[in-house]
Amino acid sequence: MKLIIAIIQPSRLDAVKEALTRIEVHRLTVIDCQGFGRQRGQTGGIRGRDYGVNLLRKVQLQIGVNEEFVQPTIDAILEGGRSSDQGEFGDGKIFVLPMDDCVRIRTGERGDEAI
Repeated sequence: MKLIIAIIQPSRLDAVKEALTRIEVHRLTVIDCQGFGRQRGQTGGIRGRDYGVNLLRKVQLQIGVNEEFVQPTIDAILEGGRSSDQGEFGDGKIFVLPMDDCVRIRTGERGDEAI
């Protein structure tokens, strides 16, 4: 089992959800978050004065999957998350972490069956 954490642009969320649905990954958690990487935030101006905004709005997806769904899930996020064919700075990152256990609260099932 793996926990896949993806940080993507909010505007790409619907495309990623559609790509995940096509591969039959129907369970995910979506969290609004802020951050920056190579983009270094952005600058704006108010009343003739420049100011910097270090944090940009992002969306974090958390998806628990069994081993056979790891690569298809990564591929679906790549497909839906890229802003162009080559991609651009700020499109996001995907992290794949080991997941020791999963427990379904309703039934108490554990492991692969709980995902």
